[in-house]
This record gives sequence, C-alpha cells and structure tokens, in this order.
Amino acid sequence: MSGPILLPGATGVNGDGQPVTLGVMGGGQLGRMFVQAAQSMGYFTVVLDPDVISPAGLVSHYHIQTDYLDQQGLAQLMQRCAAITTEFENVPAGALVTLGAARPTAPSADAVAIAQDRIKEKAHLARSGVPVAPYAVIESAADLAAVTDALLPGILKTARLGYDGKGQVRVSSRDELAAAWDTLKQVPCVLEHMLPLAAECSVIVARGWTGERVHFAPQLNLHRQGILAVTQAYEGNLPAGLAQQAVAAAKKIADDLNYVGVLCVEFFVLADGSPERTALGALVVNEMAPRPHNSGHYTLDACDVSQFDLQVRTLAGLPLVQPRQHSAAVMLNLLGDLWVDGATPCWDQVLALPGVHLHLYGKLTASKGRKMGHLTVTAATASEANATALTAARLLGIAAF
Repeated sequence: MSGPILLPGATGVNGDGQPVTLGVMGGGQLGRMFVQAAQSMGYFTVVLDPDVISPAGLVSHYHIQTDYLDQQGLAQLMQRCAAITTEFENVPAGALVTLGAARPTAPSADAVAIAQDRIKEKAHLARSGVPVAPYAVIESAADLAAVTDALLPGILKTARLGYDGKGQVRVSSRDELAAAWDTLKQVPCVLEHMLPLAAECSVIVARGWTGERVHFAPQLNLHRQGILAVTQAYEGNLPAGLAQQAVAAAKKIADDLNYVGVLCVEFFVLADGSPERTALGALVVNEMAPRPHNSGHYTLDACDVSQFDLQVRTLAGLPLVQPRQHSAAVMLNLLGDLWVDGATPCWDQVLALPGVHLHLYGKLTASKGRKMGHLTVTAATASEANATALTAARLLGIAAF
C-alpha cells in the first residue's frame, strides 16, 4: 500500500496558497487532540461533525457541520483536504468508502468496518491467530438455544455501537441470557465467557502506508463501570514477557488488517492458576480501536512523540520514529461526575502538585460518566507518579486505585 507524502507548510491540494489541510471525521476530544497536533506541525485542519460546539470543531481552522453521511458535507471535506482520518470507530464505513475513493483515508473503510462489528472483529482476530475469550455469535433464537453451558457466566455484548460499557449485560444463567437478549432488542450479539482476570492492558501501534510500525509500551488499565478510570504507564507495570507478547500480537493484528494509522488493542491478563489461562495463555485480546485511545493520553506529557503526533505522521506519510517515554506516568480520567453538583473541582490544589498536567476538552455541559478531561502525573519513578496521582484523586473525590 502506498500513500501520500504531505509535507507541513506545503501548498494545499487546491493550489490556494494555504498549507496542506488534513481532515478528521468526528469532533470529540480525540479529534481535538489530533487537530492540535496537526496544527503544531503547520497543517490546516477540517473537522466534519454535526455538533455546532464539538470540542474539535471549536479549535479547527474549518468546521463542516453536517451529518457523517451528508453528501454535500463529504464533498466539502474532500475539496478542502489532502488526506482524511477519523477519531472514532462509529463513523459510518460508507462515508469512509466515499472519502477513500477521492482522497487518502486512514484508517481504511474496511478496517473501520471490522472494528465496528464485534462479530467481524472476532473473526479477524481468529484469522490473526491471537487468543480471544471463548464466545458465541447470537443472531437468532436458534443461536440462543445452541449456546453451551461452558460460556456461562458470560457477558452479552451488542455486535455494534457498544463502548464504555454500553450495550453489555452480564449473565449467569440461560434465563438471564434470554432476558438480556430481549432487553437488547434481539440485535446481533456476541456472548463472551467471563474469564478470571488479573488485570487489563493495552498496546498502541502506529503503522504507515508502507508497513513500517512503531509502538508504545503496554499500558496497565483500570476500568470502573466499563469506563477507563486509571492508566499506569511505566517500566515494570507488566512482566517483561507479557509486555512483549502484547506488542507482538498488536502488530500482527495491524499487519493482517493492512492497517494505516494509530491502532489500540486492549487485552485481558488472565489470573494465575485459572484453567482458562492454561488453555489460552496469559493474554486474551478483548477488542481493538481503530484510532488513538484514552489509555494513550499520557503520551502527550510523558513521551517525546504522542499518539496524536503519530496519527498525523501516518496520515501524512511522514517518517515514523519509535517513541521514547521520558517519564513514568499515571493518567486519571476526569468524568462529568466531578461537576454534576454544580461545584468546580479544586484545580488550584491539584495543580500545586508536582508533575501534574491538566487537559480539559472544552465540553460545555457535564453529565455523569461523560469524559470531560484527563489528568496526567509524570515523575522520575513509578512510585512518585502513583503517590502524586493518589493525592490528586483524593483531592478530586476520585476513588483510590
């Protein structure tokens, strides 16, 4: 696969004397951080998002305020941009097909379509030879009846549009499974066997148009109610052998997708002594995200090249360099729960702590569970980063970890 080499500051595709313009489908915080990374390198940016006050649209040079399938909006995006990316996996794959026919688009519509559908995703992971939790596809009453007892207890997940714990129901019996499928309106689902877990981790890989790859070291993640709460990123957060396995699996998945862009692969680390660990190995792939990921936000402050810098580089065909992490880091997600009572979080006390970096996303309304920003603590050692992060969490009313 070959792609463009779009140098910063070069004249745009329209010959209008403006710098090269990069486009992004989606206006959330991931799009915002992509836009800021692109602008820091001298690119102009365009965001297509229907929300008039989208976080990315508010900071971009141009904001096309249309639906993702609006043909006029897509035409405007293609007219303005030299290359286009996406900030979330639920952008309609059909829109990416349209864009990809006229402009370099990364990731591709095919890769996004696989990540959008758990059934397709599981099939791809199986073809890649990476371990996944035992599962069954449920698309009909016959599929439901055929589920084996070995898959219970399990987690029933909608095949499409599930994220941050949405579209997921834990079930422990056949009756609960049938009731859960009814609750989910009998849409296509995947039932995954619930495995005994020791931890969760993720690996972020960047892959260019010619197949070159770089990666960040695995992140150790803690989720609460299906939403990422804490990421710990430093040497020794995982045993070295597990870290190597996770990186190799993530690269294999990216290669088999012929992927271009930034890809995050999330893993389960199975508990010691479990029979599942013996059968599957220590690591099981949970899912993949065809974009930068919440667990990689620490790279903005703890690495010499961030995941968003790599998103720009992969899209523009610029050289990829192996990122270097210069500081131990702990990231805390800042959810709307901190604002719901009308109070303002005590940023003055938090920012008085050493190594604290506050990132707020420009969202004007807070609600429970909504990602409003993140806090990254950097330090010379893991123990220092953890200690400061725990102090910050206490000040903000976030549960300890």
